[in-house]
Amino acid sequence: MEKTFEESLGFRHACKLFDDTKKISDEDIRYIMEAGRRSPSSFGMEAWKFLVITNEDLKAKLRPACWDQVQITSCSHLVIVLAGIESVKPESGLPEKRFARREMPQDKLDFYLKLYADHLADTLSSDENIFAWTAKQTAFAGANIMSAAAIKGIDSCPIEGFDKNQVEDILNIDKSKYRLSMAIPLGYRINEQSTQQRLPFDEVVEFID
Repeated sequence: MEKTFEESLGFRHACKLFDDTKKISDEDIRYIMEAGRRSPSSFGMEAWKFLVITNEDLKAKLRPACWDQVQITSCSHLVIVLAGIESVKPESGLPEKRFARREMPQDKLDFYLKLYADHLADTLSSDENIFAWTAKQTAFAGANIMSAAAIKGIDSCPIEGFDKNQVEDILNIDKSKYRLSMAIPLGYRINEQSTQQRLPFDEVVEFID
């Protein structure tokens, strides 16, 4: 039974061990990944790609490069979140295509392209700077993926503990196009969830009139 969004906030936690006998349905994984696909991104560039891995041999190869964390192999589906590099460069032609999805006269399109290139001049000056920018945006998609999973009663665990170069090499990632941002194992918990610990509302939320 699906959970309300509020219920899903209490359900979600960083699952440390999944039941490897339980598999996520095709319908549910498409629902979850659709939440990732429809996430917000700066300038609407959607500078990401999601690899959804169910191959057990490949997960086994990835586990040592992910600090030998058991979630990598016990999960049902392993989502690898990649941050885009080439696609945000004006010379690739893709930013123009992204802007052109909203019909507008050429002069307005040219205005947005110039604004984009000028505003991001420093960011776009190197692949390292681009990765810092696009990887930050993948957090929006990652959060939506985990929230959508929780609504379906499916567990997750955001992972940044890995050898980035090793994982990229195992997956044959073209680093001029994408870089590894995070891994999100998805599946069903074995152990009961621990009590969620969060700072008090008034300590983290300040209303300014």
